Amino acid sequence: MKLSAEPGLTRILDVCAGTGDLGIEYLRPMGDEGQVVATDFCLEMVQHALDKFERRSLLNQVNVCQADTLNLPFRDGEFDLTCVAFGIRNVADLDLGIEEMVRVVRVGGKVVILEFSRPTNPLFRWIYYLYFLKILPLIGRLFSRNRIDAYRYLPTSVMAFHSPGELEKKMRQAGLSRIKFHPLMFGAVTIHVGNKDGDVTP
Repeated sequence: MKLSAEPGLTRILDVCAGTGDLGIEYLRPMGDEGQVVATDFCLEMVQHALDKFERRSLLNQVNVCQADTLNLPFRDGEFDLTCVAFGIRNVADLDLGIEEMVRVVRVGGKVVILEFSRPTNPLFRWIYYLYFLKILPLIGRLFSRNRIDAYRYLPTSVMAFHSPGELEKKMRQAGLSRIKFHPLMFGAVTIHVGNKDGDVTP
């Protein structure tokens, strides 16, 4: 995913950050002035992210910490932008997770959610479902028996997750406006972008 720099965008929070790939992508167009805070509930993921940032000599621009997206340890309006990639569907309370992302963004800032979605093109949807629901679990059974639950969980969680339109409603209920979503890969992935135009309490 290619991200463009925006005026005034210097401090970003990446929640459910995993190994930190989204934070790295945001830092590229921001230059030396950019600062990213990457959080994850899983301590093992936090360590992986730290290792990756260190290998890329980015520790002077990144702070990595263990934190729960449902109870972020940051002040109201502390960031210019909060983002999450392929993690928001895994939080225990989706509404609260989005509300927390909105809370810590300043007025005039943005919330960006990158998540799997269900393709709309009939032909591609058929191919996608065939791979996702049949072939992927089969690969898991054949080559990674100790992680078969992960291969089952991914398609199950994606199919059960909200459509872009439904997620837009939740973002709006959390206090965001001017919400847009951008389908990628024929709709298999969608970027949702919302603006915090006022100090709205959900």
